[in-house]
Order: sequence, then C-alpha cells, then structure tokens
Amino acid sequence: MSTTYKPKIWTPGDWNAFFGFGTNILVNLLTLTALLRFVLKMPDAIVFGRILPATGLMLCMSTMYYAWLAYKLAQKTGRTDVCALPSGISVPHMFVVTFVIMLPIALKTGDPIKGWEAGLTWVFIQSFVLMIGGFIAPIIRKITPRAALLGTLAGVSISFISMRPALEMFQTPVIGVTCFAIILLSWFGGVRYYKGIPAGLIAIAVGSAIAWGSTLFGGSYGGMTMAKLHDSFSNFGFSIPLPAFDHVFSGFQFLGVILVTAIPFGIYDLVEALDNVESASVAGDDFPTTRVLTADGVVSLIGCCLGNPFINAVYIGHPGWKSMGGRIGYSAATGVVVILFCTFGIISLMSSLIPIVAISPILLYIGMLIGAQAFQETPRSHAPAIILALTPHLAAWGKLLIDNSLGAAGTNAATVGLDKLGQVGVLYHGLEVMGGGSILSGVILAAVAVFIIDRKFVKGAAFAAAGGVLTFFGLMHGEKIGIGESPVVAASYLLVALILGGCAKFATVSAPAVEEEHELDDEMLEPAK
Repeated sequence: MSTTYKPKIWTPGDWNAFFGFGTNILVNLLTLTALLRFVLKMPDAIVFGRILPATGLMLCMSTMYYAWLAYKLAQKTGRTDVCALPSGISVPHMFVVTFVIMLPIALKTGDPIKGWEAGLTWVFIQSFVLMIGGFIAPIIRKITPRAALLGTLAGVSISFISMRPALEMFQTPVIGVTCFAIILLSWFGGVRYYKGIPAGLIAIAVGSAIAWGSTLFGGSYGGMTMAKLHDSFSNFGFSIPLPAFDHVFSGFQFLGVILVTAIPFGIYDLVEALDNVESASVAGDDFPTTRVLTADGVVSLIGCCLGNPFINAVYIGHPGWKSMGGRIGYSAATGVVVILFCTFGIISLMSSLIPIVAISPILLYIGMLIGAQAFQETPRSHAPAIILALTPHLAAWGKLLIDNSLGAAGTNAATVGLDKLGQVGVLYHGLEVMGGGSILSGVILAAVAVFIIDRKFVKGAAFAAAGGVLTFFGLMHGEKIGIGESPVVAASYLLVALILGGCAKFATVSAPAVEEEHELDDEMLEPAK
C-alpha cells in the first residue's frame, strides 16, 4: 500500500473507545492519587504539583506514540479498522511500588519523600529492563504457544483486573450493577443509546446522579459529600513537570530493597507486554514487539526522571476497544485530556465528583473480554492449558488477600502459624510458592501443557527446563531474586523435563486429537415442525 494513503484520525467509534478507555485511565489516576495522599501521606503540593504533572506527561507521550504507531500500520496496510494499543499506568505495579517499596521505606524513615524517591529508583531500573528486553521479546513470542501467552493474560485479567471492580460493584449494587448493565447492553448487546451517546459516559452520568441524589437527600450512597467537593477546589492550579534527577538518585540508597522486586517485575512487564501485543495480533493488528517494549521503557524513564513513581505499560484490552469502534484518535485524545487534567489539578475535582463504583464496571467488561479471548482464539484442545495458566494468578490473588487481611489485624501468616492456617483449609505456603512470579509461572506451565497435548515432548521439556532455571534464581515460585531460591520446585521442573525427554525418545503415543468444528445442523436452526 502506498504511503500516500492517509488513514482517518477519528471515526464515530472512537467516541465509545475514548470514553471507555478515558474512564479506565481516570479510575487509575484517581486510585494512585488516593494511594499517594491517604496511604503514603504525601503532601498535596507534591502529589498535585510534581507527581501528577509528570504522570500526565508520560501518559500523553505514550498514548500519542501508540496512536502514531497505529496510523503507520493503517497507512502501510490500507486497512480502516486498525486500533491503537491502549497504554497507561501498570495497575499491579501501582500497588506493588506503593505497598512493597514506598510505604515500608516511608514508615522506616518517617519521611514519605524518601518513599517517593525509592519508587522513582524502582521505575528507573525497570525502565532499562524493558528497553533491553524489547530486543529479545520477538524470539520469546515466536517460540511460546499462544495459549500460554493469552492464558496467563487471562489469569491477570480475572484475578487482578476483574475481581476488585466486581466486588466494588456488589458492595454498592444500585450504582455498580446498574452501570454494568448499561455497559453490557451497548458493548455486548448492540444497544444504541440516544443520539449515539457513548455507553461509558451514560454509565458514569447515571452512577454519579444516583450517588449525588442520595447525598442531596441526606444519604451517603457512593461516598460523595459536599465537603470533599469543596476541598477539591483548593488543588486547582497550573503545574508543569520539573526534573527530579536528585530524587531519583537519592533513592539509590535503598537499592538492596529495590532490586529484589524491580528486576522480577521488569521481566513481568516484558512478558505482559508480549501477551498484550499477541492479543492485539489475534484481533488483527500486528504491531512490532521491539518498538512497543522499548517505547514503554523510554516513556517510563522520562516519567520517573520528572517525578512519576509509576511505570507505563501496554494495557490489556485492545480487542475490547477495537470491538466498540476504537481506531486511532481515541488514544491520542485520551492523552491530551489526561495531561490537561493532571497539570491543572482537575483530578482532585474528579475524585470528589465521580463515584469510583460507576467506573468499575468498565474494568470488569475488559476482564470478561480478555478472559474469553484466551479460549476463543486458541485451539479447543488447548483449553486445559489455559485453565492451568490461571492457577498461579489465583494463588497470588488469594495470598494477597490473606496478607492484607492479617496485616490489617496487626499480624502476619508467620505469627499466626502456617499449621494453624492449614487446619482451617488455608494452604498458605502453597499459595506462596505457586503464586510467586505468577505471570512467568502461568506461561511456563501452560506452554508445557500445550506441548504435551500436541505430543511435542522435546519442546515441552525445553520449557520445563527453562522453568527450573527461572525458579532456581527466584523469578518463579519465589519471593525474591537469588541463587537457590525454591530449589525443590526447581528440581521438580527439571525432573519433568527429563520425563518429557524420555517420552520423546522411548514412549509410544497416540496421535493428537484432530480439531473439529462443531456446527449446528441446519435442522437445529429451523423452527420445530
């Protein structure tokens, strides 16, 4: 296709994707603002004057770049349905850097600024892991079964993307379930609302109306109050991102604490980005893996050098935004709005005006779509492997809930005793081992299962051996990087590799089952006579 072809920057479907993706970004900005203000006790001057402007610039750069990448793909192929990759603050990392890095250091030093500096250094290291990893990622994508990549992505989606919004919805069901129905009717049911108003906007408007209606009549459904709304105006102003190199390098004094999570989570980002690029490819948009990953690293590095302690990532959900009509413009428009909201302090107003539960159903919708894609876009015979890929993420999610619950009670699993937890059916050590490095565990376990199903035992042995090496160094089934981490689990993977190698050489096996497409007979489609 000639490069003279000029794709449309904006289409009618971009409105739906803009409000859907924009509200997704908004809820993450509202969440990280709450973590900074109420968990880390960061001063509002730092949150609204330094961190959010840097975050807004990073997000604008990211969304603009992926819009440009989509434009170039559309220009190259001549297609009109190319959808830009969604990107934004990595949600799992948002909580990890807050509760594992910044909060412990802030509590230990008594200074939330020190916690912020450690978070900046954490992102600094992860950025380089992403940039270097971008050059080996295409090889990993080529040799790894699609069921393994999409399966572990579905695990992240179900456990860490879908569950919290679902729980929030049913804690405040009049708002949450109502907004969820509005979204499902449009994005799955094909219902077109009045004059084509996007479903995401209608859901937010209805949810906000219910919450504020309750407040005006003396209730507090949805957590909206006039006092919070009034206070939010004090954070209005104009703040531009400023260099924070001194804060970044000050955080290097905590390097020992930072490295044990920064490198594993950098690899997590690498694999997750691979999964999301694969997901977009399945939906018809094949983006260059190396450029995607290095872009994540570069914009994250720029963001942290300006004061943002949250890493950028390609998001789960490309097929969802594409299915609702998103193309190129939705990504760029979101970036422009985000930088305006962050530099003028509008996030403060939005956090006191819109109930979070009105936005949560959008995240659940994305989780549903990605979970379904893992089964829809892979061979039916690989379905057991996808189920296997889910289990490490469910273990990690379960352990997180237990740790947070015990922490709220002022204790931990070791103090309570693993034997006592086991007596009530809580196999804490099992959750700890299986859930460690869950994104890599999900890929390795599912890949081994796929190759067993397909009778490709040598490839299965290679992935099992890789699992053993990764486990030995703490990148899977462990809490930290080191030598000899989880040695028993590592030995188990190597034993599996030997068994599979033996089967490849000596075993007599039946041929893999032939995939059959089960279609309804014409008679079944006809009315009963």
